[in-house]
Amino acid sequence: MSAVHLKNNGKLYSKLLFTITLCIVLTLLVSSLFYFFTYMQIDLKKAYQSDVSNLTQTSKEVISMTESAQSLSFQMYRTFNVAKLMFYTEPNIYDVTAAMNELNNYLNSMPFIESIYVYNSANGLFYTASRQGESGTFSKEELADKGILDILGNFQQYRPFTPIPRTYTTVSLAGEQLTKAYTYLGFDAIGKTQTVNSAVIINISSAWINKDIGVNKSDSEGKSFILDNQERLLSGDSLLPRQLSDKDNALLTNKIRNKESGYIVADFEGKKSLVSYTSPDSLDWQYVRVTPYKQVTKAIYSIRNMTILIAAVILVIGLFISWLLSRMLYRPIHQIMSKMNILETEKRNSSYTIRQNMLRSLIQGSQSLQTSTQLQRLSHVGITFDFNSRYRVVLLKIDQLAALRQTRGDDLHVYKFAIMNISGEIGLKHYRVETVDMDADYVIMLLNRLDDTDESDDELLRTVLGQIQQSSLDYLKIGLSVTYSPEAYQAQHLSHLYKLVKEASQHRLFYGHGCLIEAQDIMGLKSKEYIFPVDRERKLTDALMTSKTEEAKKLFAEIVQETAAYPIHVVQLAISHLTMTVNNILFTIQKNNCLDVEASLSIHIPSPDHFETINEVNDIFFSLFDDIQTKLSAKRSTKQSDLIRKINELIQREYANPNLSLNWIADELDMSSIYLSRVYKQQTLSAIVDVINNVRLERAQEHLENTDWSIVDIAVKSGYTSSSYFHRMFKKSFGVTPSDYRKMKLG
Repeated sequence: MSAVHLKNNGKLYSKLLFTITLCIVLTLLVSSLFYFFTYMQIDLKKAYQSDVSNLTQTSKEVISMTESAQSLSFQMYRTFNVAKLMFYTEPNIYDVTAAMNELNNYLNSMPFIESIYVYNSANGLFYTASRQGESGTFSKEELADKGILDILGNFQQYRPFTPIPRTYTTVSLAGEQLTKAYTYLGFDAIGKTQTVNSAVIINISSAWINKDIGVNKSDSEGKSFILDNQERLLSGDSLLPRQLSDKDNALLTNKIRNKESGYIVADFEGKKSLVSYTSPDSLDWQYVRVTPYKQVTKAIYSIRNMTILIAAVILVIGLFISWLLSRMLYRPIHQIMSKMNILETEKRNSSYTIRQNMLRSLIQGSQSLQTSTQLQRLSHVGITFDFNSRYRVVLLKIDQLAALRQTRGDDLHVYKFAIMNISGEIGLKHYRVETVDMDADYVIMLLNRLDDTDESDDELLRTVLGQIQQSSLDYLKIGLSVTYSPEAYQAQHLSHLYKLVKEASQHRLFYGHGCLIEAQDIMGLKSKEYIFPVDRERKLTDALMTSKTEEAKKLFAEIVQETAAYPIHVVQLAISHLTMTVNNILFTIQKNNCLDVEASLSIHIPSPDHFETINEVNDIFFSLFDDIQTKLSAKRSTKQSDLIRKINELIQREYANPNLSLNWIADELDMSSIYLSRVYKQQTLSAIVDVINNVRLERAQEHLENTDWSIVDIAVKSGYTSSSYFHRMFKKSFGVTPSDYRKMKLG
């Protein structure tokens, strides 16, 4: 019996139990899904009915209060004492007292009234009765409720006895506080001045009217709004206009305003919500309730989640039982399958290893393919590559290998395997492919042409190789330099092609990382004869010996770059020759200047085979040149400092010597006077002659102050052979003669 047949029989019972369990779970989920959507609609409708009932009740309260405010306003106009406040410019104190008592009686008899204002435009006074704020007579400037002034100033915008929802400031013993109320404005006939002659303002508490729309409830339970006849959306709690986005405004305009009562599920203020609304009432107002969708459907979602959890538990238990029974019934089959899987794995692994070893031996030339028996051995290990048709050898070299070994050293063989897989998958679209790990920093890929045409496939090949490079960079973050051989037709040419691409790949030194090299181009370089540029080598030596570092770098780079047009062994010999030249220069510099510089480059510079690009070669040598220059400069600076110190010591010691001069010092130090003068001037910014003269004059000052020697004696002891010259130099430096200077100091 085959392994596949055993495997299918072994899973028969588990499939049966799994199918039964799955049917139960699906039935439970489908039925729960049906109930979920049904109950969802019921829950939404129930929430809508509750919201609309409260909103409608609030609408009735507002209309009822409107009628009450209208009746109260008419009654106040008919009340004689109150009418005096409205129409008398200067009512007496008794009339005011009687009218204020009337206003307080109205206020106390109607608990829903927050405050009453009576306004007389003739005297500009407000007569107020309030529950929370101050009561009495106020001018426009004294009145805390500045909002009523705006309403009176724009009374044309409001119909009489139409509620005006607003929040205003009141002042009491506790301080300023905000009061939320519905304001009802009643005013008399308008004269020619187009102003209000008198007005009765009744403020009814919003808490009394809005108690049915959930004022002061938390935001999670929903928010209530008033859509008034001025197309404003007012908060049911604060009665302040709501600032809405364009999307929310469009929702109100298209879905709610002037529509019959209903509900919609939509995003409002960025949250999915249930929006319930009433029909326009007699005031042309609509009431809107916005409840978070999650709050409405919380219970339904809880039931849904519980149903899914139950279904998941049933599924897990069913699968476990299926697995357990299947394992118990078919344990012998499982044992057979395990053994067969182990054998298949071992066979696959050994087949891969054998195939890799055989291909590696063929490529390196340790085995050959000359007989049909040898070709049959290839097919036995799974190698289908045809070495007797046109094929190429491609070498994929990993760039920046040293850095990769530091970061991914333990997994480098895994990355090489990944490169082989990527190369195989991309190449198989156009070629028959075999990839071989060469246990170095590169992978060999063998490509078989699938077509029988004689046309060149160079363009297609370069495209495929470019895709391999890009894929390796994208997925593995590894750069590849690729070298490919010309086509061959016989198996015995394989080893030769391998050696050719291996040698050509070393020209990455000049092509750089990520290059694509055609080995045929490199073969043409072997016919060229190379002559080492001895004259530039001599200039390089002179530049290093004279500390011309930049010139030395330029000459070195030119010599190395010229070898790019020659075979790789020429490059290696040229770099080795330059290494020995620099070694000799270093030895000479160290010997002549006692520098602490290593005399041998073999410790610091690897062989040319270890460099990937020519920039790496240049960097190694350039850093060495800079080090030589730094140490030579430090040594030169130290020597010059010692020389300056010696000159100064001679001047201080021999200032009285009339022969002391630049030439005398040069003879004493056995050096050139011109060199001494230049170095001293560079280091001290002073000439030696000036320093000698300054020291002599300083000593002359000391003698004049501390001795009674004659001026002639002091001139001689200071190194001057002519007293007149001494007088002239002293006066030039200090502005006085030596005699006058002594008199000044001795008093």
